[in-house]
Amino acid sequence: MLEKLRQTLHLLSGLPMTIAGGLFLACSLLLTLTKTGTPVDPGWVTVLISGLPIAYAASKELFGERQITSELLITIAMIASITIDQLFAAGEIAFIMAIGAILEEKTIARAQKGLKNLLSLAPVQGRRINGAAEEMIPAEQIKAGDVLRVLPGESIPVDGAIVGGDTSVDQSIMTGESLPVDKTVGDSVYCGTINCFGAIDIKATKVGEDSSLQKLIHLVREAEKNKAPMQRIVDQWAVWLVPIALAIAVITYLLTRDITRAVTVLVVFCPCALVLATPTSIMAAIGQAAKHGVVIKTGEALERMGKVDIVAFDKTGTITQGHLAVSDVVSLAPDLTDKELLAFTASAESHSEHPLGKAVVIYAHEQGIPLEPVENFKMLPGRGISASVKGRQVLCGSGAFLQENGVVFDADGTAVIERLRSQGKAIILVANDGKGKGIIALSDTLRAAAQGMIQELKQTRTDAVLLTGDHRQTADYFAEQVGITSVYAELLPAQKVERIKLLQHDGHNVCMIGDGVNDAPALKTANVGVAMGGMGADIAIEAADIALMGDDITKIPYLKRLSNATVRLIKLNISLSMLINLVAIVLSVLGFLNPVTGALVHNVGSVLVVLNAALLYDRNYVF
Repeated sequence: MLEKLRQTLHLLSGLPMTIAGGLFLACSLLLTLTKTGTPVDPGWVTVLISGLPIAYAASKELFGERQITSELLITIAMIASITIDQLFAAGEIAFIMAIGAILEEKTIARAQKGLKNLLSLAPVQGRRINGAAEEMIPAEQIKAGDVLRVLPGESIPVDGAIVGGDTSVDQSIMTGESLPVDKTVGDSVYCGTINCFGAIDIKATKVGEDSSLQKLIHLVREAEKNKAPMQRIVDQWAVWLVPIALAIAVITYLLTRDITRAVTVLVVFCPCALVLATPTSIMAAIGQAAKHGVVIKTGEALERMGKVDIVAFDKTGTITQGHLAVSDVVSLAPDLTDKELLAFTASAESHSEHPLGKAVVIYAHEQGIPLEPVENFKMLPGRGISASVKGRQVLCGSGAFLQENGVVFDADGTAVIERLRSQGKAIILVANDGKGKGIIALSDTLRAAAQGMIQELKQTRTDAVLLTGDHRQTADYFAEQVGITSVYAELLPAQKVERIKLLQHDGHNVCMIGDGVNDAPALKTANVGVAMGGMGADIAIEAADIALMGDDITKIPYLKRLSNATVRLIKLNISLSMLINLVAIVLSVLGFLNPVTGALVHNVGSVLVVLNAALLYDRNYVF
């Protein structure tokens, strides 16, 4: 029975039924103004449609939660209006409140798909080695100490340490690093990351709820649970608003002995314009932002954005483009030009599946350099490649790989390597016929607007910090390029969350800008989470309060200006509605207004609030 009642009330409070109630209310007003009598006033339909959900909410809060809310004052005013046969006044305040509730619901509605997407990343099975045999078992049956084999392209099912094999692992889900990380025996690997190349054997160290991915999921759940919605201002005031309204109505009746005046006081006292002040302004701001490619999911995010004094950036995909490009080609041999070095390196890498090798080949094509045929190609996952190009043996890879093959760079070459690494660049060392021939460096590319955006934030007295899973040298290099002085590198998702919590503990309001799955907990924990939507993972977008659909980070200062303007408008609308209500109360006490004219004057405040919000939509906050 109770469930059917809830379903009925949910249906009545929906948009179609509210529109129907508005139509019946218009008929009631027309009949009232023309003094046309009917067997049943159409206002009864509006009262039933829009009034019953309000009366139910008021009684539930009063008797169940022992709380006084704005719905209680509305219910009292409706009952009083019905008592003196003023159906239009009762229907009007119920209808306005219903519209406000719908607007508010639309501004706070959020899709809850992010956590489901995150859960889908968890591996469901693993290949356990049992003696000489292999068996596929469900992930939940894997125990600490089990040895598992992970083939190229498979997800790593648990946290563990490599006990056999070499590979490169895409662990962007955990650290946000733009490059696969070379791994060998003794190195740690994380649950949910992808084994890119060679088959590896790992020994499980953390399984089930202790794994890194499950902890990531737990962090998102906790942050979502702890982020309470903003309480409506009318409910904050209702504790004293209701008794004041009743007191003024009773005093008016005692002094004038006119029940109509007392009921009119209750009608004009109803906080309908207050109810509309916040959601209409927020909806206008959300519409304004949408025109500029910014999706704001909640009104609370707008308010909090105005209070932000620190913006925390992930590096990859935020202040950088998130993809690699060749930045330096340096020949170390006097008889070899940079172009020739690039030609035989790209030829050797043309059979490689490694992202660094692919980037070199793409760059050679862009430079119009033809590639030579390759023979005897061999890839050693996590180390490098060897190949024959025009009969000459070429080695490309890490310093350790070249040392294993007897290749050592002289002091000048070592100095160049250190300089490029200090700039946060990935290095491919190239040897030919047993001698070091040169270096090819690759780097993520800085967003052209990043430096100007940071400077604009500083002008708004907002600091910037860098929180990244990348190596310290890489993080420091890019931070220096854009003017960020506070850098925290080599952070796992939980460490990003802890850093944000420390900033919040120090009294700061933090906005987190991220684009990857690994950023989801930090986006949830921050006061405002902003996802780079153009290239970012769906999970990051769902976890965030705001998404920049065009990946345009210059919109961050715009968001602050828009937020500040929205908060100012809400305060103006609240002040304006209170002033109109105050004047209407005085006129009601003096007998200049009756319930019908009081309801119409009462509507003036609501109309002004909506018009002010419409003006916000058309203003320009993009500089």
